[in-house]
Amino acid sequence: MKLKIYIEEAYNELVHKVSWPTWKELQNSAFVVMVASFIIALIVFVMDISFENIMDFVYSLFY
Repeated sequence: MKLKIYIEEAYNELVHKVSWPTWKELQNSAFVVMVASFIIALIVFVMDISFENIMDFVYSLFY
């Protein structure tokens, strides 16, 4: 019985109380996430290459 009440309340909240984004808002948000992900990936890539070069230099001092 409690499960049925829970499902009914959850459905009611999702249908009547949640404000869903429009298709245009969803597209804009997805674009922002893609751009931010690309920028973060680029930063991580640059950090990785830089660290690799620094470590190669440090290792070359000892060998």
